[in-house]
Amino acid sequence: MANRTDPAAKSVHGTNPQNLVEKILREKIHQSSFWKEQCFALTAETLVDKAMELDHIGGTYGGNRKATPFMCLTLKMLQIQPEKEIVVEFIKNQDYKYVRVLGAFYLRLVGKATDVYQYLEPLYNDYRKIRQRSADGSFFLSHVDEFIDQLLTTDYCCDITLPRVPKR
Repeated sequence: MANRTDPAAKSVHGTNPQNLVEKILREKIHQSSFWKEQCFALTAETLVDKAMELDHIGGTYGGNRKATPFMCLTLKMLQIQPEKEIVVEFIKNQDYKYVRVLGAFYLRLVGKATDVYQYLEPLYNDYRKIRQRSADGSFFLSHVDEFIDQLLTTDYCCDITLPRVPKR
């Protein structure tokens, strides 16, 4: 039951929300120790606490391509489908940059194009540094505005194919 979508969850882009993450990545997340130990029985309220503990973003890394905690929390959000107001509060959070980035990434995955542009474009003014984990396991510095630009202009981010949004 822990790996299933909430029965009350609505379909997103015509499919189960978890299917926005490719099957192989979903399986890697389900096998990760962070998922098994930290993400079990998380609710929308307790998810915020876990998101505040994030210290980097990324998809998978290393030789066996382990999933990052950022990806685990993204999948958990897709599973429990928090209310839009909660996601907007994630994005408006000034104190924790990784909570903001997690909310932005989730909104980019499930949001309508108007919501995506309305809530993510103001984040172009956030120039704080964030740590990003590359595929080889090393870290590099990026900025919130660069990550937002990647979300809005590319089709692929953090090992996930992003749903199409029309150009501005």
